[in-house]
Amino acid sequence: MFYTFFRLVLYSHGGFEMEKKSILTREQIEEITKTYPTPFYIYDEAGIRANARRLREAFAWDPGFKEFFAVKATPNPFLLKILREEGCGTDCSSMTELMLSEALGFGEGEIMFSSNDTPPEEFVKARQVHAIINLDDLTHVECLAETAGVPEMVCCRFNPGGDFSISNSIMDHPGDAKYGMTREQMKEAFLKLSALGAKRFGIHSFLASNTVTNEYYPTLARLLFELAAELAEETGVKIAFINLSGGVGIPYRPEQEGNDIAVIGEGVRRAYEEVLVPAGMGDVAIYTELGRFMLAPYGQLVTRAIHEKHIYKEYIGVDACAVNLMRPAMYGAYHHITVPGKEGLPCDHVYDVTGSLCENNDKFAIDRALPEIAMGDYIVIHDAGAHGYAMGYNYNGKLKCAELLLREDGSVQMIRRAETPRDYFATFDFCDILKDMNYEG
Repeated sequence: MFYTFFRLVLYSHGGFEMEKKSILTREQIEEITKTYPTPFYIYDEAGIRANARRLREAFAWDPGFKEFFAVKATPNPFLLKILREEGCGTDCSSMTELMLSEALGFGEGEIMFSSNDTPPEEFVKARQVHAIINLDDLTHVECLAETAGVPEMVCCRFNPGGDFSISNSIMDHPGDAKYGMTREQMKEAFLKLSALGAKRFGIHSFLASNTVTNEYYPTLARLLFELAAELAEETGVKIAFINLSGGVGIPYRPEQEGNDIAVIGEGVRRAYEEVLVPAGMGDVAIYTELGRFMLAPYGQLVTRAIHEKHIYKEYIGVDACAVNLMRPAMYGAYHHITVPGKEGLPCDHVYDVTGSLCENNDKFAIDRALPEIAMGDYIVIHDAGAHGYAMGYNYNGKLKCAELLLREDGSVQMIRRAETPRDYFATFDFCDILKDMNYEG
């Protein structure tokens, strides 16, 4: 199928305009639903590629720069293949993510393994696929040595504790997080790993989630650069890279101004030249580990209004639910909603937009001003390209929907089929009962 299509409108420097547009028009959705019924996810290949290139350009000053896409955000092999073609590696946190990266051909230097409370067998798999292992805890040094052996290059995750602030604004509370090591534990880990044969080291830290400020990465970078210089002097080890992890967010609300990745990259460069270069560490590579920034704006959940309810509030029931996108139910997260074909109409109706789970928090929007919605209208839920499908589940026996890819040539490709009841029952031991029922769904 081929379509002309709407894309998300971007500023040339990587920020988002206030208007959020659907990837598809109503007419295009109607055509697609002849083959793929709602609900479904759809991803914009051209947007994904352009964004990956903007990131790469922002850090082009560092010849060792590499983005390790956080697989947990959107673990679809078709999308990972696109990112690999754009020079990205993968960041994995589990056995299956390592297996997926291996199957797609990601090799040495292209996989980061950042896990916590790590089963020993996952360290073994990480060594087998030549992943860069990022240790979350001091006790993991011994576990790694005993189960998989210590590689020549290894990374440790830092947690500075306390609160993390930017311009007198508290961004997050690392002291309450379960991740990473203290300053003294980092030093001890480096010394132990060095004695066990490690020759090159990395430092990793994640201090705030979904920041919409150009200051986050440069502030974090300066903190880690200073730590790297100190640890290199105190331990004598070679710091090969610093991984700024994720945390660079997106503007979920249309009135928010997005991050400017070029400004962010320049801020990191200045910190690099002010801290690392004078310390004789001008060869340290910069890594990033972005998920939300890379894909969230380029994926949308398309659903359809199937019921309306008029009691103490006005409700629009859709054929998607929190199984398809749980962020609003889980976090109270905002996702912008548009109604294809009614973009020019006034938003003069106030609705709760709900799914069908037997849970009162199964709401995509609460008291949201939208155009008047009729039964059968399509509803687009924006910025769902990361931590959307991936967080789905099967509560209430609900089945996860299909994922589609809008190719650069305008064609639409199914990149994950919708689940069927047979998928839901497949892990039970009574499949013979299904056969007796002659169930073929």
